[in-house]
Amino acid sequence: MNKLKETSINVCFIDNIPDNVQKYLKNKLTDVKNVVLNFSSGKNQMSISKSVLNADILIGWRPTRNLLMSAKKMRFFVNPGAGVRHLIELFRELNKEREVLLVNGHGNSYFVAQHAVALLLTLMNKTILHHDYMKKGIWRTGDKEGASIPLRFRKVGLLGYGAINQKVHKMLSGFDINFSILRRNWEKQKETLITEAKKYISSQLKEFLEEIDILIIALPSTSLTGDMIKIEELKLLGSNGILVNVSRGEIVNEESLFIALKNNLILGAAIDVWYNNTTIADEKGKKYPFNFPFYELKNIILSPHRGYSPFNDLLRWNEVIENIKRVAQGRQNLINVVNLDDEY
Repeated sequence: MNKLKETSINVCFIDNIPDNVQKYLKNKLTDVKNVVLNFSSGKNQMSISKSVLNADILIGWRPTRNLLMSAKKMRFFVNPGAGVRHLIELFRELNKEREVLLVNGHGNSYFVAQHAVALLLTLMNKTILHHDYMKKGIWRTGDKEGASIPLRFRKVGLLGYGAINQKVHKMLSGFDINFSILRRNWEKQKETLITEAKKYISSQLKEFLEEIDILIIALPSTSLTGDMIKIEELKLLGSNGILVNVSRGEIVNEESLFIALKNNLILGAAIDVWYNNTTIADEKGKKYPFNFPFYELKNIILSPHRGYSPFNDLLRWNEVIENIKRVAQGRQNLINVVNLDDEY
């Protein structure tokens, strides 16, 4: 990586950034005198192409190919939201001509982890069922239909151990739980684990699933993770198995998930990520981001891909701010640089 000139670091935001976020970014970077922040309207990336010609850093979610190619001075691109699958091929092409680092943002990881834990506890405590009972005036039906499922002594498996599942691990560490973790590259684990846990690698997926009965998925979407969990993998969780997915829908085969739930091959699931993100309303005006009637099932919690909420939290930008500071200081150890070969 070439060390950028400390005299002028031009940062261009290619998408619309709310006024309160702009103010927060400016305040946090006040002491970094060699950084110039440029905020676009974000309405038309073609119309702002001139503003990126001198940009050293571009920040945004879905840049066009033309925009990236026009940013001849760019050395870093920061995606402030999690997930870079849509950018991998673009940056592989770009890096054939010049070195441009792609940086992934994990600013929403705390909220996604919180949502994963909330979904798990909502499912196990039958919260929605009893909420519906009380709306109907049904008071304390007891355990006949709505007994909570004890979390104590369960075997929780964390599939993926990046920013999200590390926080899930911490949030669940106060429960009497046995943890297992499957991580592709344990060499990246520099810190001591929050609790003791059995360690697995990708080739040990079967052994990992046989060991656990609660599976929490927080993996990046790559060419290797699509359909990673199919019917055979779900069966390994057993009839008391529970699945929580807050990463990407395609990691779990959709038909397999529906069959496993419908036929009680597993006990239940809580899902925040789906299969048709560009949903089209049906003849009744309803939008369903899936191809099977999951809404008919009683053993699933449906969540509309909102683990990132609240989006207006300013602390999620701290990682972006830290990376800008590091570039301004001429440092090379940026946070969350994407390996284009590994796709995350």
